[in-house]
Amino acid sequence: MSKWLIVALMGLTFLSACSRNPVVNRVDPNQEFALTDRWNATDSRLVAQEMMQDMMAFPWYNQWLREQGSTPKVIVQNIRNLSHESIPVETFINDIKRAALQQGSVDFVASADVRQDIREERFDQGDYARPDTQAQFGQELGADFALVGSINSFVDAHRNRRVTSYQVDLMLINIETNQQVWLGQKKIQKTARF
Repeated sequence: MSKWLIVALMGLTFLSACSRNPVVNRVDPNQEFALTDRWNATDSRLVAQEMMQDMMAFPWYNQWLREQGSTPKVIVQNIRNLSHESIPVETFINDIKRAALQQGSVDFVASADVRQDIREERFDQGDYARPDTQAQFGQELGADFALVGSINSFVDAHRNRRVTSYQVDLMLINIETNQQVWLGQKKIQKTARF
């Protein structure tokens, strides 16, 4: 067989392999698919749920309810990704909010950039909406607590094995007093072989 014929056959084989359509299946989003040792949607959801349960189990919560008689208002200030990979922090923040709101234990107030957009909507309503349907100014709720934190990671590798550790640290701070009322920590470890 000539060299050109072999090259042509290899090229056709490559092209036919590339032209195959992928098979896509819908799956339950709560089912875990760990294809790598990287942070994934399941990690985000489970860490958020566990940390919000822990946050509400600390003494600050019952003390607040006893003294104030109302659900605490929380703003998520800043959760930084300090890990070695690109983690979608906004998705993690939404998982945190969802977990806490499902428990009915806290209320969240909008962040500064979202508040500004909502205020612009109120201004627009003043010009364009019927007076009986306009949202009123001066009715915003202030936050009682700020949630801050970080996501860190550590990687240890040797030969064909790697261990990736994630540590999520969150802190709840009383906005009026700057008192840290809760410090939560959740660790995840994953191993991978190559």
